[in-house]
Amino acid sequence: MSDRAVTLDTPVRVNPEVLFQDLDGEAVLLHLGSGVYFGLDEVGARIWSLLAEGADLRTVARTVASEYAVDEGRCVEDLLDLAAELKTHGLVSAGAAQTPGG
Repeated sequence: MSDRAVTLDTPVRVNPEVLFQDLDGEAVLLHLGSGVYFGLDEVGARIWSLLAEGADLRTVARTVASEYAVDEGRCVEDLLDLAAELKTHGLVSAGAAQTPGG
């Protein structure tokens, strides 16, 4: 789908400038700095929650595949596409982990 530079090994962290609001299983995200508004369906909202808890992408893929009884391969593809899209919009950071003070 997209030219994504996100893999299962890419550290992905929720941007602290993003507000998350759950709306009966679906969710909206609002980036306070840029004004970007982004909607998530039920599965996307679950993915966001897992990322916000600090889960890595491998854990997110396993959890979502299990909870929603979907093929893990398909789940991984969709997860990576979503992570790349969230990164494009500045809603998450994705890349090498940064060490404190470094």
